[in-house]
Amino acid sequence: MVASMTGFGRAAGVCAGLSWQWEARSVNGRGLEVKFRLPPGWDGVEPGLRAEAGQVLRRGNVQAVLSVKRAERAEPAIDRTLLESLLAEAQRLAARIEGAPAPRAELLLGLPGVLRREAAEELAPEAEQVEAVVAGFTEALHALATARLSEGARIGAVVAGQVDVIAGLVQDADNAAAAQPAAAASRLRAAVAKLSGEAGVNEDRLTQEIALLATRSDVREELDRLESHIAAARAILAESGAMGRQLDFLVQEFVREANTLCSKSASTALTAVGLKLKYVIEQFREQVQNLE
Repeated sequence: MVASMTGFGRAAGVCAGLSWQWEARSVNGRGLEVKFRLPPGWDGVEPGLRAEAGQVLRRGNVQAVLSVKRAERAEPAIDRTLLESLLAEAQRLAARIEGAPAPRAELLLGLPGVLRREAAEELAPEAEQVEAVVAGFTEALHALATARLSEGARIGAVVAGQVDVIAGLVQDADNAAAAQPAAAASRLRAAVAKLSGEAGVNEDRLTQEIALLATRSDVREELDRLESHIAAARAILAESGAMGRQLDFLVQEFVREANTLCSKSASTALTAVGLKLKYVIEQFREQVQNLE
């Protein structure tokens, strides 16, 4: 099974008057980086959730966002420090003014800042609510992992097809390379004959030059390595689990051999195949970078 590094998962529910929703999304990354956005009072659940994410995912930049909302309004909160200060000041003023009535509670409570309602989301969560939200994260996390597997299956099919195309081009390169020595010898003989004219040609020396030219343009080693990399890529794709890093390493090896193939080419046919090979390898690289 092939997994992508991109995906999205969501889970939502209600528990003890608390509505909650998780959204987890991931994009490509060199390693695994998980970032949480949690409401006030929920920071305590983060270490456990981070460890759980590390057990399910291997690579990717992951962002998990928790939204909570309480069904009922919170009880009003009194700023008792401010209230005591205002009461003391009101009592001092009443004592200085003859016939002034004593401070009234409802008037003091109505002063700005004394009585307020706490945001429901800022209240400490109950144990039952924490349990439900943590279970919801597990649900969202597995939904994300399922989405990554679904995307990975599509990318895996594309990558496997690209490996087949590379294998076909390597075979074409093999066929083109087989004709290189004879073509190079023919061109060299024609060029020498044209330059020497009636003086003739030293066959022994010409044979040595043809052998040297054939050695310099021999790409058998590069073709063998490309075939070995193709076999390795297919073996990796047949496995399950994280494979992006292994395939990314193979891409570098593919590029190295394709470049050498083009630089040693002594025929337009082999050069054309080499250029096509480099193009497909670059497409292969782009897809591999999406895999976990």
